[in-house]
Amino acid sequence: MSNAPTPAPTPAKIALTGVSKRFGPKVVLDGIDLSVARGQSLVVIGGSGSGKSVLLKCVLGLLKPDAGRIQVDGQDVVGLRGDARRRVLDKFGMLFQGAALFDSLPVWRNVAFGLMQGHGMKAKEAREVAIENLRRVGLNPDVADLKPAELSGGMQKRVGLARAIAAKPEIIFFDEPTTGLDPIMADVINHLIVERVRDLGATTITITHDMSSVRKIADRVAMLYHGKIVWEGPRAVIDDSGNPYVDQFVHGKADGPIQMDIKRG
Repeated sequence: MSNAPTPAPTPAKIALTGVSKRFGPKVVLDGIDLSVARGQSLVVIGGSGSGKSVLLKCVLGLLKPDAGRIQVDGQDVVGLRGDARRRVLDKFGMLFQGAALFDSLPVWRNVAFGLMQGHGMKAKEAREVAIENLRRVGLNPDVADLKPAELSGGMQKRVGLARAIAAKPEIIFFDEPTTGLDPIMADVINHLIVERVRDLGATTITITHDMSSVRKIADRVAMLYHGKIVWEGPRAVIDDSGNPYVDQFVHGKADGPIQMDIKRG
């Protein structure tokens, strides 16, 4: 009989315990328990208005939960201010829905924005770093001096990804990374996300409606419905989860418990 010690569990990079948030009478998050291991890719699925974006904003400190704990690397982050909050935020990168680029700035300054504003990097070095990160998402240096309006939607999304990874963050959030893209470009973006996250060894949370993204980038999947996590499990079993809410969402069925709730409302 082997006396080998049991491997220690991978520590949580992000942990939410009993997190709740309401806006007036509307309960958006209702006692959320969720953890993401270091280096893991978690994808949160759920319909519009299910609380996915609110969850991310609570972790980032943009919203303060009404109850519960949020920990990053074991540190309680709810209510942090000043330098303590800045040190936590320095760990994060973000790819926003629609890329959210600054229209008035050239592409390279968009990519280098956090490096220059948050880290005090000089323009010459920041431009070099920006061009290198544009290359890592498949864009040529001649894109650097263009304005975002001169780029296609897919190119804008790549610029957003380059910005998200430029400071080599430990944690990256992806907010609907393929919204508005055709299926081919969406697959390109998903592939780039997988490659760049692997390069960094980053921990990621993605919120999406796109099941192609889920199947491409997730290690684990959690479904949020009426403010609660109704299912969580590995990507490999999502098509056979045994959960009626997940089954309806994943397979895009008109009939099911989600539709029934809409009818009752």
